[in-house]
Amino acid sequence: MAAGAERALLESAFHAAVAACQAARCLPARLPTTPPAGKTIVLGAGKAAAAMAEVAAQTLTGELTGLVVTRRGDGIGRRARPIEIMEAAHPLPDDSSQQAAVRILELAHAAGAADRVIFLISGGGSALLSCPAAGVTGAEKRALNQALLHSGATIAQINLVRAHLSKVKGGRLAEAALPAELLTFIISDVVGDDPALVASGPTVPAALDPERARQILDDYGIAVPATVAAAIAAAKPVAAAAAHPVDIIAGAADALAAVAAFLTERGWRVLDLGADLEGEAAAVGRAHGRQVLARRAKQVNGERIAMISGGELTVTVTNPDGRGGPNLEYLTGLMLSLDGAAGVHALACDSDGIDGSEDNAGGYLAPDSQQRAITAGLDPAALLAANRSYDIFHAIGGLIKTGPTQTNVNDIRIILIDPAGRD
Repeated sequence: MAAGAERALLESAFHAAVAACQAARCLPARLPTTPPAGKTIVLGAGKAAAAMAEVAAQTLTGELTGLVVTRRGDGIGRRARPIEIMEAAHPLPDDSSQQAAVRILELAHAAGAADRVIFLISGGGSALLSCPAAGVTGAEKRALNQALLHSGATIAQINLVRAHLSKVKGGRLAEAALPAELLTFIISDVVGDDPALVASGPTVPAALDPERARQILDDYGIAVPATVAAAIAAAKPVAAAAAHPVDIIAGAADALAAVAAFLTERGWRVLDLGADLEGEAAAVGRAHGRQVLARRAKQVNGERIAMISGGELTVTVTNPDGRGGPNLEYLTGLMLSLDGAAGVHALACDSDGIDGSEDNAGGYLAPDSQQRAITAGLDPAALLAANRSYDIFHAIGGLIKTGPTQTNVNDIRIILIDPAGRD
């Protein structure tokens, strides 16, 4: 392939995955086609909430109102009137997160038996829709969120804990909207697409387990104040009547299917490692590197192979001043494992356009990336240990920046193995 062609191919495949999971493509056909006797109230939260609200405003008929909250900057250019779009902070909640939650709860409580409430939920909603349980302050909840995010805990574990400490999570938002008709539409960013885990399940009654929540905190060495411990112990299940139809309209498997179709059409044999991978990002990167080397040794007849995977990898943060999210740590682990193997190019990006909390979606790895970093005076292994993978890819021009994508179906990873570049 021509110089730079591999990177262009990888980025195009990533964009195909993101396009396949856009609200404009996935939501219109799933929305109800007739209005209720009363009004339709659209409520939502998440990184895709503004795009989903725009589709709802363009598609639904009858009297319409509502409010959604999305990540700051993601609502720009979206026209969803009469549905209002608010913006708040992510990944840690701020005052706007609480203000949005209070207003959305008020709209839910105002719904009557003749009304229909449509919930539009996507990843990121846990921080964007934040209303602490009685006795817990916003500062306490933010501190706990930060500790959980830095602990290496899985998103399922994090969301289970958060569901015990909220007036909206774990199905409580849906409960507030009774006795209206309820419908939920979700763009999933969780492994396994469990709707109770996306955005901590504000509309899906959670199977609360205070003992398990405390055990998670103990397992990761996270100490909490007495107020938080008391709120976890006092958490009560949501009314069974809050159960209602929930529709997962897009997820990681849809993104990978789009990648597979894109690359297959261009002559690559696709090996799908799965849409539900979890684990420490750098360790998974090293493991994938070993798989690549084994596969590369067996390639015959010029066959070009693309290994793809999705899911959500985690990072245990040991350096609070580190820079670089799971995708760059994955790529650094892959880099160290491959050790400059020829003919191997890779991309790892978060489908929402933000890897961790940086300005990049992820990065691109070429056969010469490691040597270029060393030539620039960098030690990739040392920087990985210090959670500074961003420095590596910034120095070698390997960052991929897309800006907000208006969707969120977790990470997308692609490794191209081209025997033509072996020698």
